[in-house]
Amino acid sequence: MKALSSEELLKQLQWRYATKKFDPAKKIADADWHALEHTLILTPSSFGLQPWKFVVVTDQAVKEQLVPLSWGQRQVADASHTLVFAIKQKLGEGEITRHVERTAEVRGLEHAALEKYKKSMVNVLLHPSAHATIDEWATRQVYIALGSFMTAAAVIGIDTCPMEGIQPPKYDEVLGLTGTGYATVLACPAGYRAPDDKYAATPKVRFKHEDVIKRI
Repeated sequence: MKALSSEELLKQLQWRYATKKFDPAKKIADADWHALEHTLILTPSSFGLQPWKFVVVTDQAVKEQLVPLSWGQRQVADASHTLVFAIKQKLGEGEITRHVERTAEVRGLEHAALEKYKKSMVNVLLHPSAHATIDEWATRQVYIALGSFMTAAAVIGIDTCPMEGIQPPKYDEVLGLTGTGYATVLACPAGYRAPDDKYAATPKVRFKHEDVIKRI
């Protein structure tokens, strides 16, 4: 397998930006979107628990409903796909058991061999002192998935725009998440930049290398 060179990687990351204006006429090819969905599935998470759900919105009528819930930002409607990141709320022992069962299935193990692993997850995540912040923990996992998704999209030349400026509870209503145990955290439209998006040519502003990297 031919790996992407370091020069190519940096070129694509330099190319990407938070796209402010998408070309609504340009759609992501099915094969490319399929690959991006799999980057979400392959995203690492603490304990491998995957406390999330990803909602892919392509229905134009639904995307238009999201615009006023995104403070008027048109990216969610004009992009080819709008991806919504949701957490599993109040993750409990049932979700841990589900993960253990899936691990046993995929790796051909007996459940007894994973009992210590299960107890470790329960002790760390469901301890009374930690359980109050379990949704915060799940939210941090979602941001790992966001970074993975945006990087993968950039590598194959697809634009994205991470958006926290939305109304999550209202998104939940539109997307049918209310009452399911999942809750919206953020959205990330994906597609192709419009030719007249002035931000595409705006230089990136980043601190100098020596200001953010420390070597010991």
